[in-house]
Amino acid sequence: MTSTDGRQKWLTVADEVAAALRVDAAERDRLGAEPVAEVGALRRSGLLAVADWGTQQAVTRVVAAADANIGHLLGYHYLQVWRQGLFGGGRAEDGGDLFWAGVSNPLDAALRLTPVAGGFEVSGRKTFATGASVADRLVVSATRTDDGRKVTFTLDARAEGIGYAGDWDNIGQRLTASGGVTFADVFVPAERVLGEHDETSPRQSLAALGFQVALAQIYVGLAEGALAEAAQYTRNTTRPWFLSGVDSATADPYVLATYGELVADVEAAGLLTDHAAAALGEASDRGDDLTVEQRAATAALISSAKVVSTKVANQTTSKVFELCGARATAGGYAFDRFWRNARTLTLHDPVSYKAREVGAYFLTGEHAPFTGYS
Repeated sequence: MTSTDGRQKWLTVADEVAAALRVDAAERDRLGAEPVAEVGALRRSGLLAVADWGTQQAVTRVVAAADANIGHLLGYHYLQVWRQGLFGGGRAEDGGDLFWAGVSNPLDAALRLTPVAGGFEVSGRKTFATGASVADRLVVSATRTDDGRKVTFTLDARAEGIGYAGDWDNIGQRLTASGGVTFADVFVPAERVLGEHDETSPRQSLAALGFQVALAQIYVGLAEGALAEAAQYTRNTTRPWFLSGVDSATADPYVLATYGELVADVEAAGLLTDHAAAALGEASDRGDDLTVEQRAATAALISSAKVVSTKVANQTTSKVFELCGARATAGGYAFDRFWRNARTLTLHDPVSYKAREVGAYFLTGEHAPFTGYS
């Protein structure tokens, strides 16, 4: 646990990073370049080295509110450092000033791991790997060619034989470097192997829940960022509707009520997501003592946060246009980036299945299966 003063220190740093990102977020979104400079800024700030779980959650949301792309990269960085410890064995590395990314899309099992003297060689291609092309280190999962078992290991992101496709061209999260990665007989030293996957281990299965928490935090951050920029525009630029009978948009009762509803929803989503994140932290701290039932309760809570944060992010990033007015759709304001980012990222995995998991656990006690997404 970090002290209150320690957490406040990092939140102050996060605020400073967020303020700098906010200045040119729209322009950087239009350019869609590899986020080399942004990762460099995170490194210089010291945020990559934050170790306390709760502080990581808070910092991720602050940065995501300013720029969801960089919040995404930072949240996943923390996740990759944390998930190394789920295998035990004492081979996990600290974050330090290194930026970590993962190459382990569970529905893209295209990497082959062949035993060789001193370790393995990995070959194949992964279609999506957020942040990999700008990373210092990678956490990679692949399937052994000799016995079919899944193994997770770490690699230097610039190791010989690794290539980056640079083919991420989606409508949102354009600065997340989420393109494909290729491996051509890349050597994996035995000491870099974190462990083999145990499909029955509640502890190892927490990795999937970590991704869901990170995404929920980014969704809430997106909604907070959209609200903050929309409010600034409404205060300074939005004209009152001629039938309103008021002199400013901030006096319009419909505008006030709509903002009130959105703020309430976003705050509720944030509190639920923080509750879910804390539950995951507690589950992780139990280590091998984590029971199947404790894991199931944690999964249901995290799925609840995913359902609510998804709805709130998509609704808020769309609704702010109605509060700002037609002139706010001008390209220079780039309010659309919030909606594009939310719409893209909330499709990571179908939220309907998260709702089903919550309902099944509530009604029948059914446990969410151990998968790469639940």
